Amino acid sequence: MKLATVRVDGRTTAVRVEGDVLIDLGVPDVGAVLAGAEVADGKEYALAGADFAPLVPQPSKVVCVGLNYRNHIQEMGRDLPEYPTLFSKFADTLIGAYDDIVRPAETSEFDWEAELAVVIGQQVRRADEETAIAAIAGFTVLNDVTCRDWQFRTREWLQGKNWDSTTPVGPWLVTPDEVGGPRPALDIQCSVNDQIMQKDNTGDLLFDPVDLVRYVSTMIRLNPGDLIATGTPGGVGHARKPQVFLRGGEIVVTQIEGIGRLENHVTAG
Repeated sequence: MKLATVRVDGRTTAVRVEGDVLIDLGVPDVGAVLAGAEVADGKEYALAGADFAPLVPQPSKVVCVGLNYRNHIQEMGRDLPEYPTLFSKFADTLIGAYDDIVRPAETSEFDWEAELAVVIGQQVRRADEETAIAAIAGFTVLNDVTCRDWQFRTREWLQGKNWDSTTPVGPWLVTPDEVGGPRPALDIQCSVNDQIMQKDNTGDLLFDPVDLVRYVSTMIRLNPGDLIATGTPGGVGHARKPQVFLRGGEIVVTQIEGIGRLENHVTAG
C-alpha cells in the first residue's frame, strides 16, 4: 500500500495511491492516518500533476543517522562507528516531493544527501526485534540537504542540518511488504542536473531500519508519523575532489527503487 499527503484546494489531505488515482481518505495527512484517525474513501484525484506536501507535515520528531554507509564513512575519512551517529531535524525543514529547495544566502557549501527514511506507525519505547518490526509503517525517500560550512563550525551537526524549507520527503509511504520487508535492499541514487552523484543499495547500511528503531526507542518514545532518516551513501559534494556544491538553478533527483522519486529545483533564498 502507498499513502501520501497532497495539497488540494488550499488544504492538505491524506490519500491512498491506487495506480494513477489518488483516493481521498478524509483526514489532513498521513500522520493522522498512522495515529489512528478514522478514514473513509472519498473523492478521487489524478496522480498526474498532484501537489505533494511533506509526507508527514508535523512529525513529533525527525531523527537522522550520519555515517551509516561504509563508502560514505570512508570518503569522509572516519572509522566505522560502534553506535549510530544521531542528530535531529525540525519539521520546518520539510518540503514536498516536488517543491523547490531554497538555498540559504548564508551558505556557500550546500550539499545533497539521498536517504531511505523509516516511517513509524505506532508508539514504541525500548523496542525489541519483534516490536521494532511491528512499529515500521513503511518507507519513503528523503534528501537531507546540508549546509556543510555551518555543519562543521562546531562538533555538533545540528546547525548545518536545520535550514527552513530544505529537506524534501515523499512522495509517499510504501509499506514493508511491497519492498521486501523491514530490512529492504533497494538501489538508491541522487543526480544533479542528470549527473549521477550517489549510487548504492540500502542493503549496505551498517545499522538497518530495525536496528535504528530499537536503538532510538531505547532513549525516547517514537510516535506514529515520526521519521528516521537512515543515512546517505558516498558521493556527496563535500567529499568530492574538487568539492561540488549546489549554487541555485540545479535539478536534484533523489530516488529509491520500489519506493519513489523526489525532483526538486534549487532556488536561491
